[in-house]
Amino acid sequence: MDLNILVLPGDGIGTEVTCEAVRVLRRIAEKYHHTLNLAEGLLGGIAIQKTGSPLPEETVRLALAADATLMGAVGLPEYDNMPPSQRPEAGLLGVRKALGVYANLRPVRAYSALIDSSPLKNHLVEGTDMIIVRELTGGIYYGTPRGITGDTAVNTMVYTRAEIERIAHRAFKLALNRRRKVTSVDKSNVLENSQLWRKVVTEVSEAYPDVELDHLLVDNCAMQLVLNPRRFDVLLTENMFGDILSDEGAVLAGSIGMLPSASLGETKGLYEPVHGSAPDIAGQNKANPLGAIGSVAAMLEYTFGLKDEAVAVYAAIEKVLNSGRVTADLRPAGPPATTSEVGDAIIDSL
Repeated sequence: MDLNILVLPGDGIGTEVTCEAVRVLRRIAEKYHHTLNLAEGLLGGIAIQKTGSPLPEETVRLALAADATLMGAVGLPEYDNMPPSQRPEAGLLGVRKALGVYANLRPVRAYSALIDSSPLKNHLVEGTDMIIVRELTGGIYYGTPRGITGDTAVNTMVYTRAEIERIAHRAFKLALNRRRKVTSVDKSNVLENSQLWRKVVTEVSEAYPDVELDHLLVDNCAMQLVLNPRRFDVLLTENMFGDILSDEGAVLAGSIGMLPSASLGETKGLYEPVHGSAPDIAGQNKANPLGAIGSVAAMLEYTFGLKDEAVAVYAAIEKVLNSGRVTADLRPAGPPATTSEVGDAIIDSL
């Protein structure tokens, strides 16, 4: 199979973890006899520095031509005080919109080797295995009007029935191949937007009689994620709530460096680790590449339908975790491994 992939290393540690993820892609292509066609583009702070835009037109062209896009991370501290439209993160929002990726899937799994890495008690974390399904192109991040006028700031949360229906169908279809439970998150006790969300999700659920549906208010959900994370199978949320709750999942996984993500549209996929650019450790070969490598596994499964290859990558990750050859964020018993050493270990396992 031809694997046509655009690589956007981005900023900070994004370049380092993406390098290891690409090495894994090359190994998988070699082992399973696929043709790997890679292109590379600019996104984020590095794109601003080189082109003046966080999302150059050439990057959009390359992304639309590729089957899937692998991204590292965006963000540089020198842009922290710039208006949102001029920050590196605008490039990420822009490429998501250009690709039409509306469903963000974030698996959260507590690997047995990392139980002690979580700040939560072992008996709470053990057995956690969920997917957070976040609507990605609607809600308060994209709604208009927005802006600052004098001493007043406005952001608008907007959702249409069609947007809610399509993300709900994604969640229910995922649940059919898992433990058949969807938990939908909203704030329907105070937000009309959430009242429509709950109504539409409930209506969509009628097409999936074999899947159990329950609803949680977002504040209660945040609490349940740390009190009883095993109760969740597929967690369905709108954009902002999903942004917040999925980072809470890092507590369950042991480190935010462990979390991969897949952003899916009707035809395109964008894959990235959940973590940011971490400028404080950039260039030091300290970053955990397993979130980026897990994103490669998700790409193989969701865009290319290569389940055996994806399973092989997940198995290699688990084997490396069990070996203790991990980066400092996972608090190994011995000296921590470097980013590239973890990549070496994954390649060896494959």
